[in-house]
Amino acid sequence: MTSPLSSGRALQAVLAGSAAALLLGLAAPHATADSGPAARPAPPAPSAPSDAARGAAHDAAEAPKTLDTLSRFFAREGAVTKAAAEPRVAGDKAVPVYYLSPDFVAGKKDAPVARMEFLASKAVSSDGQEASLWSVRQEGSWKIVNIATGDDETHYARVGADKLPGGTVFHEPQINGWYVTKGARVLPLDKDAIRAVGAEGTSTDAYRKRVQKAYGDKLPGSAYAKSGKAGGYAEEPAAEPAEAARTAESASSSSSSSDGAVTVASTVAGAGALVALGLSGAALVRRRSRRLG
Repeated sequence: MTSPLSSGRALQAVLAGSAAALLLGLAAPHATADSGPAARPAPPAPSAPSDAARGAAHDAAEAPKTLDTLSRFFAREGAVTKAAAEPRVAGDKAVPVYYLSPDFVAGKKDAPVARMEFLASKAVSSDGQEASLWSVRQEGSWKIVNIATGDDETHYARVGADKLPGGTVFHEPQINGWYVTKGARVLPLDKDAIRAVGAEGTSTDAYRKRVQKAYGDKLPGSAYAKSGKAGGYAEEPAAEPAEAARTAESASSSSSSSDGAVTVASTVAGAGALVALGLSGAALVRRRSRRLG
């Protein structure tokens, strides 16, 4: 796909599966801790990928074809030539990336707050550019399906591990908020999450109430979803100038394995030329708020 996006509007695309019904970023009031007797038990932690899966996803990120695509990705704006990009992949294992679970929003019993969507690896070019490589399991092996500028996925995994060791870092893509949860607590990791739950965080029960209010009528099977607004493309007001653009190349992918269900969902908001880099799927332009921390 090579058509430019409309310059006056931002385009939001939701690709495949679980996050498709949770797409619009709605303003929500700050959640408050719920200490009443009716508060539910802490939700369980989501399933985690095996070390073997994380290693295989890292190997996919380091494959020659991926590195060649990365070279072209880093050279797309002329900051560095393809030959001089010399991309490298950090670490030795991809990190799991979790998104807010629709089952949790629906209030299903024993549903974790979040579920794994894909594995991510950080790539760096010779001139210091950073990119996030998203991988999912397809046809028996781990494959790269998305390249996005920046390192949000691996960055917040580190920040969350420092803030709440042993917790699960997850993303609420509707507001671009990053959190870490463990037991009955949800703590914010960026300014969008702070606006949602306050600087001190909240309880999982209060967080559930907030997301149910914001998204409960937009889950799969709802009238909202059946209207077509919960999938495909929907227009939104253009993002604020303070937001930083992330160029993403995405493929709609969904699979299940012993490492848990994996579904890729890419939020697209912003204007600019589309960049085709040779992986499966259409090239897209993403805009995200500048992060704190």
